Amino acid sequence: MSAFSSALIWFGAGVSIAEIITGTYFAPLGFAKGLAAIVIGHVLGCALLFLTGVIGAKKKMAAMQTTALSFGKFGAKFFGLLNAAQLLGWTGIMIYDGSLCANTIINGAKDYSKFAALAIGVLIVVWILAGVRNLDKLNFAAAVALFCLTILLCMKIFGGLFGGADSGAAMAAGAAGEGMADQTLSFGAAIELSVAMPLSWLPVISDYTKDAKRPVAVSLAAAVVYFFVSVWMYMIGMGAALVAGQSEIDVVMLKTGLGIAALVIVVLSTVTTTYLDAYSAGVSSQSVHSKINIKVAAIIVAVLGTVGAILFNMDNITDFLYLIGSVFAPMTAILLADFFVLKNDFSSKTIDGKRVALWILGFIIYRLFMRCDFAFGCTLPAMAATFVLSIFLSDFGFLRKKNS
Repeated sequence: MSAFSSALIWFGAGVSIAEIITGTYFAPLGFAKGLAAIVIGHVLGCALLFLTGVIGAKKKMAAMQTTALSFGKFGAKFFGLLNAAQLLGWTGIMIYDGSLCANTIINGAKDYSKFAALAIGVLIVVWILAGVRNLDKLNFAAAVALFCLTILLCMKIFGGLFGGADSGAAMAAGAAGEGMADQTLSFGAAIELSVAMPLSWLPVISDYTKDAKRPVAVSLAAAVVYFFVSVWMYMIGMGAALVAGQSEIDVVMLKTGLGIAALVIVVLSTVTTTYLDAYSAGVSSQSVHSKINIKVAAIIVAVLGTVGAILFNMDNITDFLYLIGSVFAPMTAILLADFFVLKNDFSSKTIDGKRVALWILGFIIYRLFMRCDFAFGCTLPAMAATFVLSIFLSDFGFLRKKNS
């Protein structure tokens, strides 16, 4: 894995319909304030993404294997199982969102969403069969196509081509947050929405940095490229909501008049992002049982995700997102404290019960912080509290230190 290969993979991860949709939620803040929240959240989230990637790259471990450093072998299996489950959920959600958007672009009068979901699922399997080591050319072609198409999409959205509407007037009103129906989004909640996407990749990034030629360079390439691309996607969504006065991104894509180009953006961006979820679910499955074949498990996840997208309604995922945060945010905080500050390595142990207890405490802290409106959302304060507790309890002998 070179820095260039890493950049291509995370460019594909960043170009996502889910991120554009999330960007539409920032419109009530107005353009300037919304952009500030997007940038601040991504700076914080991508810094953590970089540090987490470095751990896997330096230890040559996949994402869930690194959790053994803090929680022991059984702890790594436990988190590997949880991660595989949440990635299966993400696979279904991404295919579901992509299929609905594709359906609107193809023909809103008829329901082609099931066919679209099946087509996206098949393409994800193709990406999996190609394999991480053989994806350079495929990802490069996809990245170039998506880059050109998203530039075209930006020109359409910010060009005022929605029924002859004056985009300058719309942006002027949007800059002050005027004309938006929902004015309830606080700046802290906006930062939480911004930081959510990079943080959602924390249990995944080391699956792609573990084979790095240069650990820091590869992890930095992943974090930096993802930062710029993800911020760009959020801005497209926010701009669409402000300029077009429309938060339904599938309708916005239809209004652009891009036709086949819009369809390619939807399908290709869904595939390049969801591939990472499915493949990492396979990697996490192997951390649970070493005899599991990564590609076979990833294909099973892609198939199950496709079936789920066809059969179930996945419109409201708020509870799912908060559950993921409450599980993996304190886990990552403990891992960062052990690796960078305490220099602990418990990978030879079966399980470290004290750190499991600390993780449970971090889980409770996260759920309690969800009720508060912090300036930077609830995830980062919960992680900071768990991180400080890890160091504090270790310094006072409550958490035994073991140097690797």
